[in-house]
Amino acid sequence: MRVAAIDCGTNSIRLLIADVTTNDDGATTLADVHREMRVVRLGQGVDATGMLAPEALARTFAAAEDYAALIRGCAADGAAVERLRFVATSATRDAGNRAEFVNGIKARLGVEPEVVSGEEEAALSFAGAASVLPALDGELVLVVDLGGGSTEFVAGGAAGVQAAVSTDMGCVRFTERYLRGNPPTGAEIAAAEAAIEAKLDDVATRVPLGAVTKVVGVAGTITTVTAQVLGLAGYDREAIHAAVVPLGKIDTAAGELLAMTRDERAALGFMHPGRVDVIGAGALIWRTVLRRMRVLTHGRLESATTSEHDILDGIALGAAGGST
Repeated sequence: MRVAAIDCGTNSIRLLIADVTTNDDGATTLADVHREMRVVRLGQGVDATGMLAPEALARTFAAAEDYAALIRGCAADGAAVERLRFVATSATRDAGNRAEFVNGIKARLGVEPEVVSGEEEAALSFAGAASVLPALDGELVLVVDLGGGSTEFVAGGAAGVQAAVSTDMGCVRFTERYLRGNPPTGAEIAAAEAAIEAKLDDVATRVPLGAVTKVVGVAGTITTVTAQVLGLAGYDREAIHAAVVPLGKIDTAAGELLAMTRDERAALGFMHPGRVDVIGAGALIWRTVLRRMRVLTHGRLESATTSEHDILDGIALGAAGGST
């Protein structure tokens, strides 16, 4: 079976076309046919206005039209997409005019987007990340999906998800709220850190963070910070995926990104143009999360794993009738 999955978040819209196979043990696996990401900044201004901006909708609809053409192209090549699933997350949940978004996507792709809850988003992220992890027996894994408008924390193991929380903090939202300097001032960073710590206080009451044995980070902020840790000249998905990175090196890399000017960030060979403005806030969130995890695990947690497989893979697995 060939499936297509689209993940539309606050900052980016991503497409995965994949062939699905079922192993002898019943597990579902994906083989990429085509995977791409475009930064459309759908969540532009949503935090302040509560509405999706007309220009943000136009950028997103243009990307959807291109994705529709790619999906149709599979049929022309003799291997049609049998199932398509479109999932929209934080920015769309928060928007007063989300019906305009839903109708525009349906007109272009022929499928109604699912505007999922934060808890559903977390479960999809865990399914995607866990699909490439080794056996989870005896492990309590925390998957952190750091997006543009929200960050999901989902803990689980071999039996699946045990606890999941979605928070309204993300790289776009926190840039717009706090980090306006170029580079951000110490006062701006301190205010953002205090807000992140408050969010983590709430997460810790609902997710057993102190019992976690492994942390897996997914989505563009975390893969970009990992590229900075690895000193990559350009974005290298194979080098980034499954990288096990010491917490101290992540801390250092996040600080480096925060201290850079916009021009300095833009000059980094691995930096996607759409992340230049918001990577500082994302790096700060990731650094603060891992500092808290180190404290809560009494130093047992020494590294974090970066995964290129995330909610997009979870959406595709769901489209195939596998894990969701």
